[in-house]
Amino acid sequence: MWSFIQGEIFGMKWLNRLVGSLLRACGLDTEKRLGGALQFFIYDTIKILILLGVVIFIISYIQSFFPPQRTKKILGRFHGIRANCIAALLGTVTPFCSCSSIPLFMGFTSAGLPLGVTFSFLISSPMVDLGSLVLLTSIFGWKVAAVYVVLGLVIAVAGGTLIEKMHLEDQIEEFIRNGKSIDTAQDKLTKKERVKFAWEQVIQTVKKVVIYIIVGVGTGAVIHNWIPQDFIVSVLGTGNPFGVIIAAVCGIPMYSDIFGCLAISEALLAKGAQLGVVLAFLMGVTTLSLPSMIMLKKAVKAKLLGIFIAICTVGIIIVGYFFNSIQNYIV
Repeated sequence: MWSFIQGEIFGMKWLNRLVGSLLRACGLDTEKRLGGALQFFIYDTIKILILLGVVIFIISYIQSFFPPQRTKKILGRFHGIRANCIAALLGTVTPFCSCSSIPLFMGFTSAGLPLGVTFSFLISSPMVDLGSLVLLTSIFGWKVAAVYVVLGLVIAVAGGTLIEKMHLEDQIEEFIRNGKSIDTAQDKLTKKERVKFAWEQVIQTVKKVVIYIIVGVGTGAVIHNWIPQDFIVSVLGTGNPFGVIIAAVCGIPMYSDIFGCLAISEALLAKGAQLGVVLAFLMGVTTLSLPSMIMLKKAVKAKLLGIFIAICTVGIIIVGYFFNSIQNYIV
């Protein structure tokens, strides 16, 4: 039963078969490069957009119960590592990329929440949102998705706790430290208003990421059908002990989210890349993209920014090597 759910519902294998049948009916051979690339591109684009819409709608509906003002009140009730854990968990039901998480981070910091707590949120929000659980399940299976989310939360809690212990409050820019809460209290929403809010989030998010999905799926189709398997294995396979580091560093300059680079990850895995390498790439893209770091630089000083990047990078690399070590047991 679970295999059916994972393959036919999350993975939409029926859609892949349908696309293949339609292409063959049009005279294309899906066993050859062009036909195979078209099948990969059409299938993955439609699949990711469908999953994207469903996941964002559900998460946005949940998110409507946690506006920034309420989130701050919740976080303010906890202290120490408990506060870091709650912040990391709340990050899973908030924005879908690091750039949209940073304004909330700035608001939380201005409101006087502990620095470590706000950084736990900042790490968790793009790295381990609930959407990643569903989408990773569709590609890698529920075991990989569950371990990915748990380890992402561990990075968020550990990173925030470490930053808290280092007492780096003076590394926050003056206008953030002396600012006031940018959020206002929100009235309770009706069910209809929550549905409207969730649907608007779907439209806005799809418009924002659709180009990255198309580019990502197109790149995945090229990797899947044109890049020789031997080359992928030599660079990112078991023969290269530095594959995880290469993948994590390569992911940083990109601006995308998990929706835009899933197809690339899927193609790399199919070509023989190690699981930890693929997931390190995903984490690097979603957590440390260059545009989000540029935006974060406006809120924090260079020392704190460097420490944040270092903590996330080390955590991502450790997670990558851990996945490599257990790949045979969970895939």
